[in-house]
Amino acid sequence: MKKSLLAVAAIGAFASAAQAQSSVTVYGILDEGFNGSNQRLQSGTTVNKATTSGIAGGNQSTNRLGFKGNEDLGGGATAFFTYEIAVGMNDANSLTTVANQNRQAFVGLGKKGLGNASMGTQYTPMHGQVGLTSGNGQNNVMGDIIYTSANTRNYDVNNAAVASPNSALSTSSNAGYTVRTANMLKFESEVIGGFQGQAFYTANGTNTTQTAASPTAQTGGKNDRNGYGAALNFSIGKFLAVANYQAFKADNPFSGANGVTSGTPAPFVTAVQSGVNISDKQYYVGATYDFGILKAYAQYINRKAASEIDSTSYMKRTAQQIGVKANLTPTIEAFASIGSGSYTPTGTVENKQNLQAYQLGSSYYLSKRTNLYAIYGANNASYNATTGAAYNGNQYAVGVRHTF
Repeated sequence: MKKSLLAVAAIGAFASAAQAQSSVTVYGILDEGFNGSNQRLQSGTTVNKATTSGIAGGNQSTNRLGFKGNEDLGGGATAFFTYEIAVGMNDANSLTTVANQNRQAFVGLGKKGLGNASMGTQYTPMHGQVGLTSGNGQNNVMGDIIYTSANTRNYDVNNAAVASPNSALSTSSNAGYTVRTANMLKFESEVIGGFQGQAFYTANGTNTTQTAASPTAQTGGKNDRNGYGAALNFSIGKFLAVANYQAFKADNPFSGANGVTSGTPAPFVTAVQSGVNISDKQYYVGATYDFGILKAYAQYINRKAASEIDSTSYMKRTAQQIGVKANLTPTIEAFASIGSGSYTPTGTVENKQNLQAYQLGSSYYLSKRTNLYAIYGANNASYNATTGAAYNGNQYAVGVRHTF
C-alpha cells in the first residue's frame, strides 16, 4: 500500500513539473467609447466638410484577442508562439469579417544567452521601437504624426473631385511606416551592455509563367515580394535611444505598373498586398529620458516609396515629433505631443504638403487592468498654391479600456 501511494505521489509530482514547464496565456484588450471628429478639405473653390460622432471601439488601443504559449525545452532553450486576432466591438460577426484579420501569428525558438528567432506574421522591429519612444501609446485618434492611425493618413489636398474629406485620405493601412508583415523571419538578441539588436527578413515569391516569351504578351511572371530590416536599442539609466531601417520591394518583370499611388505606398503588408515594381525604404530614430516628474520623447521618421521603372515617380513622407508623459497622481496619467512634417505625393497634379499635428490625453486607472480615457487630437495640411488648398481635422474620444 505504501509503495502504491509513493508511486502515485511520484507520478503526480512528475506531472506537476512537466506542466510547470509549459504554459499558455490568454490575453486581450476591449476598448469602447464615444468618438467624434470634424474635417474640412478645401481645394480651389470646392470646400468639403464632414462631421461624425457615435459609439466606437479601439480609440485608445485596437481591440484584440490573443494566445501566447511558452515551453521550457531544457538547457536554456525555449519554444514559444503567439496567435492574435483583431476583435470588432460593434460587429455582430466580430471574428469573421475581413477587417478582423490576424494581427500576429508566429512560432519561435529561444536560447538563453543568445536571443530568439521567430517565423510568421509579426510586428516589424520599427513598430516596437515607435511604441518604446512614444508618449501617445500608439492610440487611434488623430494627432500623432509618427504612428498614423486610420484617421491620420497622408492628405491629397489638391483633389477637387472628392466628395468628402475622408475620400481624400490615403487608404494605406500603414501610412507612416509598415507596422507588420506576413512571411517574416525575425531575430532578437538579448540585452548586452545596454544594447539589443533585431533583424528580419520577409519573402513571398512565385513564378507563374517561367516560359513567357514577351513581357507584353504575359501578365504573370515572377512575383517577388521581399523585405528586410535591422534595429538597435541602447539604454543606460533613464535614457533610451533607438535606430531602425527597413526596406520592402515588389517586383514583376511582366508588369509595366510602377505601383506608386497615394493609396498603396507599402508593397508588402498583411492587409494590403498591392504595389508592383516598387521600392519602399523607411528610417526611424527616437529617444526618451525619464526625469522622474515626467518622461520626454523625441521622434523622427522618413519614408520613401519609389517606382523601380520611373525614378521620377515616388512618394516621400518625413515627420518629427516631441512629447511628454507624466503621472499626475498614482492613478492619473497625462500626455501631450506636437509634430510637423511634409508629404510629397507622386504625379503632376499633386504637390508637396506641409503637415502639422498635436495631441492631448489623459487616463484614470480604476485598477491595473481598467482605465477611463480622454484624448483630443488635430491634423492640418497645407499647400501654398494659387488655387488655395488646405485640410483641417480634429477628433476626440472618451471611453473605457480593459486589458486581460
